[in-house]
Amino acid sequence: MKEVKVKVADKRPRDYYKDIIESCKNIKPVQTAVVHPVQAEVIEAVVDAAKEDLIVPVLIGPKARIAAAAQEAKVDIGKWELIDVEHSHAAAAKAAELAAACKVGAIMKGSLHTEELLGAIVPSTSGLRTVHRISHAFVMSVPTYHKALIVTDAAVNIAPDLEIKADICQNAINLWRTLFDHELKPKVAVLAAVETVNPKMQATIDAAALCKMAERGQITDAVIDGPLAFDNAISRAAAEEKGIVSDVAGDADILVVPEIESGNILAKQLTFLGGADAAGIVLGARVPIILTSRADNLRARLMSCALAVKMSEARRTGKIK
Repeated sequence: MKEVKVKVADKRPRDYYKDIIESCKNIKPVQTAVVHPVQAEVIEAVVDAAKEDLIVPVLIGPKARIAAAAQEAKVDIGKWELIDVEHSHAAAAKAAELAAACKVGAIMKGSLHTEELLGAIVPSTSGLRTVHRISHAFVMSVPTYHKALIVTDAAVNIAPDLEIKADICQNAINLWRTLFDHELKPKVAVLAAVETVNPKMQATIDAAALCKMAERGQITDAVIDGPLAFDNAISRAAAEEKGIVSDVAGDADILVVPEIESGNILAKQLTFLGGADAAGIVLGARVPIILTSRADNLRARLMSCALAVKMSEARRTGKIK
């Protein structure tokens, strides 16, 4: 009997990454402080973003170590500004100083820990704080989901309380509207282990409170529902099976996780088991902060820079505060 081969359709949605990167062609490259770029892979990431006219790098760190990294990467960095400082702490402080003085429009993490970089940005004395708490968001392209998906917070806030979760929501909403449609309201699913309020599960209580805060205008420009379990948030069939009536269930644009462990596991599971692309950015400061990983592919690195370009432009033109 002759074997019949069935072609399986590609379920990946429209390539939002490509769309967003292409949309940056009409925006001036953002002057970007690259903090402590003393490894070859960081220099290579900077080169990729500069070639795409996404950033104009300002390299900050020990001059000799940056030069050695550039030599290893076989890159000529002579055309870029280089600010020589002694160590990574000083590099982070200098980047914050330049951003506060509006001399750069974005900050890019190099070869230092995230908490060390944010340590120079978070204090109120840095001049970079806004009305919202700093938070992290992954913009993800998942092959089995019908649209782009934002997962937040998976990298900065360890165990956020209700007040912090409200800022996490608002930051992600501002990002979504900047990337996709400033006139539309994204659908935000506040995740928990169950879809009913349980007094013994703080995540469900916070989710219900966030929904009420949105109703009262304390969180704006979005449709929010929760608590929702992950399956209800991304599967209409799962929501209907449990009798959940919701505009968000099965069609979420943004997933707000209870704490950093669940967010980090979810994002990495989607990436490494689900074949998703994940681009990260830190929001809530006066300038966007680009977080790239050594595990990121070229698409993810460029997308992280593109997110910064879009957010920097939105802040410059007054679309976000």
